[in-house]
Amino acid sequence: MEGQPKPDGESEITSTIIFVAGDESQEPLLHNPTPGGDEGEIAPSPSSNEPDAPSPSPNQRLLSLDVFRGLTVALMILVDDAGGAFPSINHSPWFGVTLADFVMPFFLFGVGVSISLVFKKISSKRVAMTKVVLRTAKLFLLGLLLQGGYFHGRNNLTYGVDVLKIRWMGVLQRISIGYLFASIAEIWLVDNVTVDSVTSFLRKYYVQWIFAVLLCSLNMGLLYGLYVPNWEFEAPSPNLSDYGSSSKIVNCGVRGSLEPPCNAVGLIDRFFLGEDHLYQRPLYRRTEQCSVNSPDYGPPPPNAPGWCSAPFDPEGILSSLMAAVTCFLGLHFGHILVHIKGHMQRVLLWSLSSFPLLIVGYILELLGIPLCKPLYTLSYTLITAGASGLFLTIIFYVVSSSSFSQRMHMDFKLNWI
Repeated sequence: MEGQPKPDGESEITSTIIFVAGDESQEPLLHNPTPGGDEGEIAPSPSSNEPDAPSPSPNQRLLSLDVFRGLTVALMILVDDAGGAFPSINHSPWFGVTLADFVMPFFLFGVGVSISLVFKKISSKRVAMTKVVLRTAKLFLLGLLLQGGYFHGRNNLTYGVDVLKIRWMGVLQRISIGYLFASIAEIWLVDNVTVDSVTSFLRKYYVQWIFAVLLCSLNMGLLYGLYVPNWEFEAPSPNLSDYGSSSKIVNCGVRGSLEPPCNAVGLIDRFFLGEDHLYQRPLYRRTEQCSVNSPDYGPPPPNAPGWCSAPFDPEGILSSLMAAVTCFLGLHFGHILVHIKGHMQRVLLWSLSSFPLLIVGYILELLGIPLCKPLYTLSYTLITAGASGLFLTIIFYVVSSSSFSQRMHMDFKLNWI
């Protein structure tokens, strides 16, 4: 709908996300520490009938990653502009996934791949960490400026921000958290060994995997183990002539609920951030319980529960920690890119990494862990990361094959001349 705010405010930060996704590759993406460029190669060099990975110059960008970012931005623009007219491609109101629900994981996955390339060779860990902290702060503050309440929309003539109701979390804030955790892991949690085999590859990065598993365990433990008591919130009065608010009580008293009103993600955000600092128009207002036009926004049905007007932040604290795992999975794909020389070997290993993520995510969904972007559940994390990896693999194969064909064509022309 024209003028309708987007569920996550993503339309406000399109140009900013382009900056974030592309910022890492301003530094050299791939280094060639030895003249032969074979350092850290796991498998032997590819055969003569397979396109070999060229040794890039210091200023060369990874073309397939740029294409991946560009298509992700195009997807974001598509779902932002067409989501109002076609709710089926807009963000899922709660459980399930739609086309729009892949945008954020794609960005986080690309950030992880970029980090592995930027920090392949670190001259000073302290200097690198200082840059990471400064960049994280800049991204977080920029997200706070864009989504904290400073901009009131095209049809709103008010200006300024109410500090008592500023929204602390948002899209860029989530990306900054994922970037921070993945960068810390890449700088400090890497074993200083030369990668010359599969075993040495695992030894080099096993601490990162332990850290990622701990994040998943923390998320699952809190999500299913934290007790959510009854809670109260101030709801705006439905009477247009009344500018006050009414107090409503949400009856919970449960543990392990993933439903909109009684989940641990909302509990943690209300405790640490405060009810007034959360997103005031959450996605679950488009559910069947809260909207007669579901899956689109609309007036509530006569029997709508009181929690339909309660605030909830889709980029909350606990869900953002889980979103950082997507960056870790992107790191893994970047490590393969760094240490594997042959194009087809990379494609094979990326495929062998992507399909298990999709399969395990689907199995978890069958076992009762639903796909839910607002909660960033484990099944959602694995399926979207697997889709990100598969998407990058296809792009890499197409771009690499096209580049190889162009090089062969140029060589043929030069030899003919």
